Amino acid sequence: QVQVMESGGGVVQPGGSLRLSCAASGGTLVGYNIGWFRQVADTERTDGIACIINRGGITFYGDSVKGRFTISRDNAKNTAYLQMNGLKPEDTAVYYCAAHRATQMTSVQAMCVMGDFRSLSSWGQGTQVTVSS
Repeated sequence: QVQVMESGGGVVQPGGSLRLSCAASGGTLVGYNIGWFRQVADTERTDGIACIINRGGITFYGDSVKGRFTISRDNAKNTAYLQMNGLKPEDTAVYYCAAHRATQMTSVQAMCVMGDFRSLSSWGQGTQVTVSS
């Protein structure tokens, strides 16, 4: 079972950009769908914002990030990414990367809309993104 770890968070002004990375260890990501989720401070709610199928090419985005965020993956580097452009203060949250075996969940839309990434195969510790002027 792979383990994943996020990096790339930070503080950015509204309208700015960040790229988050999700690096895998302990195995290959080829057999896993990848999703990015976020949790706003002081809430228990988590939202799936972008998900990508194990071999790439099929993605799903939440309405709040559609057109601004792009999920991608490089299986040769065992890494997935979330490019975030046009950041808004309401994007402030802890961002989590999660991986789930593609054979157990073939729909990336289903992976994203489930919201609670902690029921998936593997997830990281999260990285804070703060959008503030």
